Amino acid sequence: MLNLLFQEPAFFAVILVALVISLSVHEFAHAWVSDRLGDPTARQLGRVTLNPKAHIDPLGMLLLVVAGFGWGRPVPFNPLNLKYPKRDSALIALAGPASNFMLAIITAAVLKFLNPGFQIGSVLYSLVFYNLMLGVFNLMPFHPLDGFKIVGGLLPNNLALQWYQMQPYGIIILVAFIFTNSFQKIVLPVVGILTKLLGVTA
Repeated sequence: MLNLLFQEPAFFAVILVALVISLSVHEFAHAWVSDRLGDPTARQLGRVTLNPKAHIDPLGMLLLVVAGFGWGRPVPFNPLNLKYPKRDSALIALAGPASNFMLAIITAAVLKFLNPGFQIGSVLYSLVFYNLMLGVFNLMPFHPLDGFKIVGGLLPNNLALQWYQMQPYGIIILVAFIFTNSFQKIVLPVVGILTKLLGVTA
């Protein structure tokens, strides 16, 4: 992948544009929902914006381009400002992947019905692929991914307390998930199925 990026500047540019848009939408969605649910933390930090400067983490972006997984700048929120902390935390977490799926669907519709030229079509296809990838990956149920908080919000209080006790082990599980090729075995096949369901081909 790395050699291809350096050999094909246009390919690098397409991937970079798609990832910047996808990550910015994802983090903006977290911030917007958090603000709407009563926590002003994200707004006070200037995160309720689609401006990539507010959301992009350089190292996370580099890893996304080179290795296929990475991250944006996490959007902080204060559960004490939420009316229903457990439920609202889950909604804030769900907003990120949901926004990626929505953007993928909209982009797929544009790609399918407008039949753009090759260059624009490449960007749009990349938008579909990377938004689906970010959406599916972030639904994995281990900390610090969004799926962990989503599961916690769905569980009864007594089980949720036990679930959140697993949080310190999340990063270990995440590293194992990535380096045992589980990402390629689980996330990418699901992305492939969703891509086909949207009627999008490379």
